[in-house]
Amino acid sequence: MVTMFRSARWKIAVYGRDHGVPHFHIEGPDFRCSVAIATGEVIIGTVPAAILAEALAWALPHSALLMQTWQELNG
Repeated sequence: MVTMFRSARWKIAVYGRDHGVPHFHIEGPDFRCSVAIATGEVIIGTVPAAILAEALAWALPHSALLMQTWQELNG
């Protein structure tokens, strides 16, 4: 697992040996979700709307880095 970004209440992580479409995880103390790198769409899980907006504000401009990390960890 690689933590790509961390805020005070949540983080964005990419996991190795993961499956499905390339995605990252938004994780906090009471929530976890998977988000498609290409579209920013929540695939599974839940996340408060305000945190999703904050996470996407970081993730969308960094989608190439997220994809590169996904490919390095998942082949």
